[in-house]
Amino acid sequence: MAKKLGDTVNVDRLLDLAADRSRAAKTELTNAIVDLFLPERHRLSDHQRAMMTDVLRKLIGSLEIEVRQYLVEALLRGPDPLPELQSVLANDEIEVAQAVLERSKVLQDQDLIDVVLRRAEEHRMAIALRNDVSAAVAEALVEKAGPDVIEALIRNPDATLSRRAMEMLVAESKRFDRFQEPLLSRADLPPELAYRMYWWVSAALRDYILKRFEIDPGKIDALIQSAARRGIAAHEIDNKLEERAMRLAERLHELDDLTDDFIRASLRQSRISLFVAGLAVRAKIDFATSWAIVSDPGVDSMVVLLRAIDMPRDMAASILMLMQRLRDGTHPQPPEALVIAMEAFDRMEIAGARSVLQLWRLDRQYRTAIDEVAAGAN
Repeated sequence: MAKKLGDTVNVDRLLDLAADRSRAAKTELTNAIVDLFLPERHRLSDHQRAMMTDVLRKLIGSLEIEVRQYLVEALLRGPDPLPELQSVLANDEIEVAQAVLERSKVLQDQDLIDVVLRRAEEHRMAIALRNDVSAAVAEALVEKAGPDVIEALIRNPDATLSRRAMEMLVAESKRFDRFQEPLLSRADLPPELAYRMYWWVSAALRDYILKRFEIDPGKIDALIQSAARRGIAAHEIDNKLEERAMRLAERLHELDDLTDDFIRASLRQSRISLFVAGLAVRAKIDFATSWAIVSDPGVDSMVVLLRAIDMPRDMAASILMLMQRLRDGTHPQPPEALVIAMEAFDRMEIAGARSVLQLWRLDRQYRTAIDEVAAGAN
């Protein structure tokens, strides 16, 4: 039976603490209210939660920094994150706001953009270091933040940079040399922007050398052009996300660390390229084939793949459930889809699944030709 507010704390005591302006009273009041929010056994109603959120919002400005920091940690660790309160704390002094800005899972893009526009550079830096920076938030940072924050954003592999943001950063890298290396290291830098950067960096280097040394321009042009082309080729080959993911998955497999848990964790953390690469390496198929299986709105091929690599039943069900959640926005599935998929998984023999896998391991062009011949015969 859910406890009532009066069962968990003396309301008169709360009122007395709220009227007391001493630090000790404010600390005790905060602790009392946080205790109401966090333990699951209390099960506050929406009305009680709204009331407590309102009380804390009014008190925050008068609480000591240490108390507000404690409140932040309690909210980030607790089962009831109170988004409205976290939004208020995200606009607090950086000593309080930093943990919220870096670690909160409930702040919306607009909350973060508001902080970018209104708060200090330290707040922007905390946002740039988040594990997930959306394209909209990244654009706000690029437009508003200083060089230190922008460099941190560029170096953050979990930041999503739109084409517009990339173009602005490439243009800015002419003024700020330190943007160049991390930009060229990003797997998502569009090839044409990479080419543009390589060539104007090369042109700037040519101008620098010719102004300081008596060297035949023709020889310098040949050397610089050769170096730029090698850099462009390296960018095309080495900086593709799928190739990075495949190299990592292959290395993990060599170390016996490409486990079922790792593959599921990659999907849960939305590291889709690593998830696809992990399946590809375990199944000994190429990335493109694995990607086609994972991105197929149906799950038949995915069921075959999971069975072929001997994925345990509970792990397979967990992976299929995670995939279903990720697809709900683009390819919603009926509630019974997972049950049907697992019934197919249970019926399928590993030997039969692996015979299909052998076909998937063939060259894609060869497989296409086989399918065309089979279609013609029918």
